[in-house]
Amino acid sequence: MQMLTLLLCFMFSLSAAFYFHIGEREEKCIIEDIPSDTWITGTFKVQQWDIGRQDFLDSAPGLGMFVTITTYNDEVLLSKLFGAQGTFYFTSHSPGEHIICLESNSTQLVSFGGSKLRIHLDIRVGEHDLDAAIAQAKDKVNKVTFKLEHLIEQIEQILKEQNYQRAREESFRMTSEDTNNNVLWWAFTQILIFIAVGIFQMKHLKNFFIAKKLV
Repeated sequence: MQMLTLLLCFMFSLSAAFYFHIGEREEKCIIEDIPSDTWITGTFKVQQWDIGRQDFLDSAPGLGMFVTITTYNDEVLLSKLFGAQGTFYFTSHSPGEHIICLESNSTQLVSFGGSKLRIHLDIRVGEHDLDAAIAQAKDKVNKVTFKLEHLIEQIEQILKEQNYQRAREESFRMTSEDTNNNVLWWAFTQILIFIAVGIFQMKHLKNFFIAKKLV
């Protein structure tokens, strides 16, 4: 059971961690394609560029990050100012692409004498944080049951993601079939146009030759 749990946790990891650089008054946005009713957790940390050391510092006092999360329908799910590091949460109401944008409070950035920041961002899809201490304190579940419940939650999220991908694949297939049908009809229409033009040209040349008494 422990080996199975370890393998499933390894296979069903649904997180993405990376970093990027931004400058003064610059906004960086990433796009996440998320199923509906999915819990998203994002954790970020800001590192400030030190001109003297020519390196990034681990802390950026006084800096803040504006985090804005919207859908392609311009629905705002989150708009909040955080500190140099923080964690944000949101739940997707509808399937599709969600835009996560981060922007520094540039008025504070100018006072540091530099204009480069490194943002470390970790996004987890469909995963709630485990709090085993609270679960044990309430004496509701033991450690193994608690981990299994968390594993079941991850599996359900995987199934939801697979269903969403199937729906997208079906939509893409229908779009491809419609496109193929349109291309076929357009080719058929072109053939009819070419035949009509050929018949018209032949009739026009015949009348021309008859008028000139060449035939």
